[in-house]
Amino acid sequence: MAFPRFNHMELTLPLGSLDEGGVRNDIKRFYGEVFGFEALDVEIVKQNALLLRTDPETSQFILMTQMKEPIQSPSYDHLGFLYDSRDEVDEILEKCQKYQEQDDRVMLKLYDDIPAGEQATVHAFYVKYILPIYFDVQSIEYQAESAKPPRMWRYT
Repeated sequence: MAFPRFNHMELTLPLGSLDEGGVRNDIKRFYGEVFGFEALDVEIVKQNALLLRTDPETSQFILMTQMKEPIQSPSYDHLGFLYDSRDEVDEILEKCQKYQEQDDRVMLKLYDDIPAGEQATVHAFYVKYILPIYFDVQSIEYQAESAKPPRMWRYT
């Protein structure tokens, strides 16, 4: 059986958000500086949308368009970003915290490490900036090589 891989997520923002004078450049700057995303202006659904590509060698991206009734998420709805190590997660958290010192739109939710069964620990935090959802930035540490799942996506 074939298993799907995630390709993209589309988020809708209020009309005018991505126009000249909107938050387009703020989004590009934050997600570029913190996560290294490449920002591309693309025309889709008869509007100038914003595409954040997570990696130029893959087809993974987040697309932002504008709608009269955009998505709203007042809770902790999120998309998870899995990193290989605790150090990578901590490095991104530090970038977010430094950015937050200059821009109070950066929202962070910090967590203590979370046990994931008897053999794994999740090291994570949530960040939200302008977009209508949080991003769960995490790594999963396995106590033993045998505890790793047999089928696991890994960028090499």
